[in-house]
Amino acid sequence: MDLDFPLILVVLTFVTGAIWGLDRLIWYPRRKEAADKAPIGEQGSVAAVANQTDAETDEPWLVEMSRSFFPVLAIVLVLRSFLVEPFQIPSGSMLPTLLVGDFILVNKFSYGVRLPVAGTKVLEVGDPQRGDVMVFRYPVDQKTNYIKRVVGVPGDIISYRNKTLYINNKKIEETHVANLPPMQLFEEQLGAVSHQIYKTSRTRPGQGEGEWEIPQGHYFMMGDNRDNSNDSRYWGLVPDEMVVGKAFAIWMHWKSLTSLPSFSRVGSID
Repeated sequence: MDLDFPLILVVLTFVTGAIWGLDRLIWYPRRKEAADKAPIGEQGSVAAVANQTDAETDEPWLVEMSRSFFPVLAIVLVLRSFLVEPFQIPSGSMLPTLLVGDFILVNKFSYGVRLPVAGTKVLEVGDPQRGDVMVFRYPVDQKTNYIKRVVGVPGDIISYRNKTLYINNKKIEETHVANLPPMQLFEEQLGAVSHQIYKTSRTRPGQGEGEWEIPQGHYFMMGDNRDNSNDSRYWGLVPDEMVVGKAFAIWMHWKSLTSLPSFSRVGSID
């Protein structure tokens, strides 16, 4: 079963905060009042009074745990929901830009401030631009996060024919870089972004071909590994409410538990 971590984080933060708040407002005053009214004992000493008061007003374990964890959970929630969220690349659909095992950072406010879990935008900041590498919730299964490159923005007409990309009836020029059988490496320019893509040497007619008109509030996404990417060519457009954020940096590479983490790929994402 897939765990909805953002939802779990929100629930835990709310519950621990509510318990801590109720204790400060209601339960602690009641414990203190009960302690003040309790008999002090035969000795009547200051030490006896202090010891009895401490015993009467000790926090229950649940309150103590909530008081300890709430600030930490709240900070993580704010950072993860509104500032930066880490992700790991699970597949090769964004080769050669991103490798399997890359750990990346995603800017959560580049495209507007959104409520956690719901994803509702509450503050406009900016919109995805052609060429951005963007994380979004997979429209077919919204519990899964995908990462692809923004190719089409609202108002565009996207065509893909014979392994060639056209935007608004203009062919996107590619510069051949190298033959890496069975792959070919090209340099592509999308908007202000220059990046590399892979194509297979073999040709499969009709693969991912079609034409799409991009309406307002939607985006057309493609992987840089053009012939090995499950993207908008196959399942459609990404609505704005499913946008998570802009991928901007690689901070570590760790392919598997049997390998050692590497920091050789640390840097920005083009």
